[in-house]
Amino acid sequence: MTAKSAAAATRATVHGYPRQGRNRELKKAIEGYWKGAVTADALHTTAAELRRENWRQLTEAGVREVPTGDFSLYDHMLDTTVAVGAIPARHRAAVDADPLDGYFAMARGTQEVAPLEMTKWFDTNYHYLVPELGPDSVFSACPAKAVGEFTEALALGHTARPVLVGPVTYLLLAKPAPGVAEDFPPITLLDRLLPVYAELLAELRAAGADWVQLDEPALVQDRTPAELNAAARAYRELGALTDRPKLLVASYFDRLGEALPVLAKAPVEGLALDFTGPAAANLDDLAAVGGLPGKRLVAGVVDGRNVWINDLGRSLATLATLLGLADQVDVAPSCSLLHVPIDAGLERDIDPQIARWLAFARQKAAEAALLARGLREGTGAITAELAANRADLASRAGSPITRDPAVRARTAAVTTEDARRPQAYPQRAEAQRARLGLPLLPTTTIGSFPQTTELRVARADLTAGRIDADAYRARMEAEVREVVAYQEKAGLDVLVHGEPERNDMVQYFAEQLTGYLATRHGWVQSYGTRYVRPPVLAGDISRPHPMTVDWFRYAQGLTDRPVKGMLTGPVTMLAWSFVRDDQPLADTARQVALALRDEVTDLEAAGAAVVQVDEPALRETLPLRAADRPAYLDWATESFRLATSGVRADTQVHTHMCYAEFGAIMTAIDELDADVISLEATRSHMEVARELAAAGYPREVGPGVWDIHSPRVPTTEEAERLLRTALTAIPADRLWVNPDCGLKTRAWPETRASLTSLITAAHRLREDLAH
Repeated sequence: MTAKSAAAATRATVHGYPRQGRNRELKKAIEGYWKGAVTADALHTTAAELRRENWRQLTEAGVREVPTGDFSLYDHMLDTTVAVGAIPARHRAAVDADPLDGYFAMARGTQEVAPLEMTKWFDTNYHYLVPELGPDSVFSACPAKAVGEFTEALALGHTARPVLVGPVTYLLLAKPAPGVAEDFPPITLLDRLLPVYAELLAELRAAGADWVQLDEPALVQDRTPAELNAAARAYRELGALTDRPKLLVASYFDRLGEALPVLAKAPVEGLALDFTGPAAANLDDLAAVGGLPGKRLVAGVVDGRNVWINDLGRSLATLATLLGLADQVDVAPSCSLLHVPIDAGLERDIDPQIARWLAFARQKAAEAALLARGLREGTGAITAELAANRADLASRAGSPITRDPAVRARTAAVTTEDARRPQAYPQRAEAQRARLGLPLLPTTTIGSFPQTTELRVARADLTAGRIDADAYRARMEAEVREVVAYQEKAGLDVLVHGEPERNDMVQYFAEQLTGYLATRHGWVQSYGTRYVRPPVLAGDISRPHPMTVDWFRYAQGLTDRPVKGMLTGPVTMLAWSFVRDDQPLADTARQVALALRDEVTDLEAAGAAVVQVDEPALRETLPLRAADRPAYLDWATESFRLATSGVRADTQVHTHMCYAEFGAIMTAIDELDADVISLEATRSHMEVARELAAAGYPREVGPGVWDIHSPRVPTTEEAERLLRTALTAIPADRLWVNPDCGLKTRAWPETRASLTSLITAAHRLREDLAH
């Protein structure tokens, strides 16, 4: 096919779409079901209505092929685990008794069984549930969800393409099941899994599917020759099937690199590639392998992970080159639109000038459709749209909102010494122990306490003007008094004020810093029913006034025990925001770090002996390719040190990380030079404690002993077992006792019960160690 004829056939599509609904209807229905207030039938009805609305929005935007199967009640990796029958033995009875309750038991656990481990989806802030596999794992096809959602779309008149996580990515992201040797490689189960995928494909074909998309994002990471050979074998075998739809193998988040020729040669009918950010290198790589003659290319030229409008002229130039490299070129966002909010048109409070620069899921689908039209009909057909786009891009580039000379001068003046504490850790530790006087195995929490309905109502009342700022502060102070009193009575050693005034750990600070803007409806799924509203980083960052000092001072005035000052670190402020794409991330991180440095030193001046600067996103933002990691880790760790290095030796600096694979960043964790680090460790059975010990980590550690992302209450014996496991790796004089993460999402009854288990376990071990 010639480039001209390929252009004439171009259409727009997407890999996936936000699941929650414009008013988070899915969250409300699922949580209502958990509480017994919503029936299973009503939940499924809500889900079907949301899918129908998603497909309607996409069609109205000009998308001519909609995805199915991307919708999930909790997580698409968990859906894949169900689809291939890889149910852990401990959940089998629950799944057999009631598939829906069993599904949620795998996601959240019950009082009787622990959930699947949860970790970050590549370098995004989305969390997936990790499959548990072993040499005895047996797979079986369960096509009901994939087929059911596809036939729903067909019945509504849509051209639809089912989407499944590919078999190679599914196995590469899996972990050995409990009791299986830690070095067991799940990819060795590929030959056992492929017949199940063959059955799923046959069922979809029988239902009328012309194309099926198999997502293989794990192939954009560095892969061994054996793993690449496994990918080649997988698609050679699936491609050889006769009873199947056409196969579109999709990758995203980075360049395919050495996996590109593997997939280009595979007997599949199409590839979907990312051409944004670092994945722009796919363009030259694709030309180097001779393109995709006779195949379909879905070109991801619209950034599916950020909220800025597309440079339509640049994307059209890329697409024009791609037209000569494939038989058919379709236009799409770079990845699923799961990672951005639904509709920028819902935002009424954003400066109209800035609103012109933003594109959420609905707008990105429309951008893909507009680009497809430009290819089909020629740029003359979209002259007005291109002119408006150029004007919007120029407006952003020239706006004074984006540049503050004072901020830029301050960041330019930073020296290496500014990012190093002058005292070595052993001297700091001695000074801190003398100042704090803490017992062996000190207990603390990560920061937040339950965000009750009453707190949310107070915040809504303030926003709506039903109460004034003084009344709101009085409500928050009452909560702080209750939280501090509870912690004292419970016997915690280092306290927190509970963060009742904070809506979100990033948004709260973003609303007080220049350069950020907040959305009202910009919800994005983090995991399950947990949604966040990432702020938008639009300009240079500075701190006009202290942000947390008054709250710290109030809480510390209620107790003689140390209260932690609580901040969010610079990398996490970037990772959990929609960042600027018009300057290097390192420059933005340094601006945020300097703003936080001012806050840290003000907290110390107010009497804080302990300041915690959380960096849960340090690992998730790690580049997917090893070659890109050193530069990232250099500026990421420097920004943390820059924020925290202005304090005295006897001020203890904590940090916190959660729900990520930490093994790849052990050196960076050390480079943070924090005095104490707390990390998620419960679902991974203290794996991180062993990793820190193996790396020779020399400072204090609090591996979590309560999984706060599950409603189950750990027993004292469970917490004690985890602590004893931790003690095999970390000396008692460097071990802290804490939950995995903040308690914002938990209710008070389970919080009290779980902290009692945690504190009792710590006291038991103190007695044993004393003897």
